Order: sequence, then C-alpha cells, then structure tokens
Amino acid sequence: MSLAILCSGQGAQHPAMLDMMADHPSAAEVIKKGEAVLGLKLRDVLAQRDEMFRNAIAQPLICLTQLALWTALRPDAPQPAAFCGYSVGELGAYACAGALDVVELVRITVARAVLMDQAAAATHGGLIALRGLRRDAIENLCVGHRAWVAIVIGEEEFVIGGEDGALAKLGAAFTEHGGKLTRLKVGLASHTPLLSAAVQPFREMLNASAMTSPLIPVVAGIDAAWVMRRDTAIDKLALQLDHTVEWAACLDMLYERGCRVFLELGPGRALARMTQARFGDVDARSVDDFRTLEGVSSWLSKHAGS
Repeated sequence: MSLAILCSGQGAQHPAMLDMMADHPSAAEVIKKGEAVLGLKLRDVLAQRDEMFRNAIAQPLICLTQLALWTALRPDAPQPAAFCGYSVGELGAYACAGALDVVELVRITVARAVLMDQAAAATHGGLIALRGLRRDAIENLCVGHRAWVAIVIGEEEFVIGGEDGALAKLGAAFTEHGGKLTRLKVGLASHTPLLSAAVQPFREMLNASAMTSPLIPVVAGIDAAWVMRRDTAIDKLALQLDHTVEWAACLDMLYERGCRVFLELGPGRALARMTQARFGDVDARSVDDFRTLEGVSSWLSKHAGS
C-alpha cells in the first residue's frame, strides 16, 4: 500500500528525540553537519527544556532530526508516494524529498525563525488548540478581533492564532459556545496575518537558496497542492507563514492519492493520531511509537512493502 511520510511541527520536542539514531552512522553524520552550521550541540539543547522550545532553536532542531531519521530509514523503506509537513515540518518534508541538503535546511530554518520572530516582535501573540466548534462559528467569533484560524485539523478541531489579548477574550467566547481550549508551546501567532511582514523576505531568501525541485512530491500545507517544482515550492512555503494551514485537506489529498500507510517522523505522535482518527482504514504510526530504527523498518516492510 502507498506510503506517506509526515513531518511534525513544533510543540512535541523531548530530551530523548535523538536517542534512537545515536549509533546510526548516516543519521549521526546529518546531525554533525547540521550542528556545524548551527554552532551548537543538539544534546546540549535537549538538556535545557526551555531552550528546545525557543523558536530559533526549535525549528532547525525539528527539521534536522526529521532529515536524520529519514536518512537512516530510507535505504530499507518503500519509496513514499509523497511527503507532507505540518507547519515548519513542511521544510523537513522538502529536505526528506531531496529538495534541500543538510546545510541549506539548517540555514533556511534558522532564517525562517528569525524572520518570524522579527515580524511578531510588534505584538505579543500565540496559538491555542480548539475543539468542539465548526469553522464558520469560529470565524464569526473572530470578527473584530486580531485572531484567525491558523490550522485546520478536522471539522471541529483547529489551531487559532492571534494577539494574546484577543485570544484571552475569544477564549471565554469559545468556551461559552462549547469549545475546549489548550494553549500551545509556541510563542507567536504562526500562519496568521500577524506574520505577513516575514513573507517577502523569506520568499527572497528561498529564491536565492540552493533549493531544488523535490524528487518525490510534497503536499503543500496551505492548499494541499501536489508540489513537484521548485518555484511552486518556494511560493507555497513563503505564503505558509501568514496563511492558514489546511492540514485536514492535506491528509485528504494523500488519502485520495491512495496512501493508506502513514509514518510520522516526529517528534511526537500527534500527526499519526490525527490521521488514524480521520480515516478508519489506514495504518498510521510515529517513529516515537518504536524503541529502535529496526522496529520502524520492520513495520514499514510489513505494512507498506510491495
């Protein structure tokens, strides 16, 4: 059955996220090259809980880990039908799909984080997870407030981004209408107009980069487009900073293209859970579900092998 590889976004970093591949030569080489660009050791970062969630560290940490994991798994894995990344994980997806090498991946994720932080500096914003309301009701409640739907996960599951004051006011309104809220560990309002100032500089940076067309298709977060060209990838990645991520539509696109086996590179298990909840006839797991890379490879061979 066709395989899709999912790359998660921020929020689920954990101290053990490098442990599984510590002794794998090719994965270790990816980490080593990335650390040389960053000028720091990732294990030192993971030993400081607050540091691993800081935007400028979290973005390269997550994407570098994803590329290292896929580098280790790829030789024994069936070829995926497509890659798809959630928020910053979309850059990890392009790297895994062959469009970015280690050096460019780290350089671009660091620049993305800096540009986002600069764009968000004028406001204090963040993200909240919201369950139990439909999109039209949420958008009606957001009218007149500096808050927007940032990510669509399902028919009644969303991430809302906006200024802290707006989120506080809307939190009460969402709760009154039956919504359930969770504040996320992301200190800025990603995928909302509050980050519009970062879009053009990031586009220019991508245009000047060594990014190539992906060797395997990548599903774009903002509209679930099937991306196979460099220019399209750059446009989608730049617009993602201030546009809603239509994650439910991305999963639907992968399903419509025949994907029935989904592996989340992590960190965390959220994307695998979302996928399993959305479709009743798929196998969806995260690398974090396994103890060893050999266990991941065995599962892939059994469920996605030809």
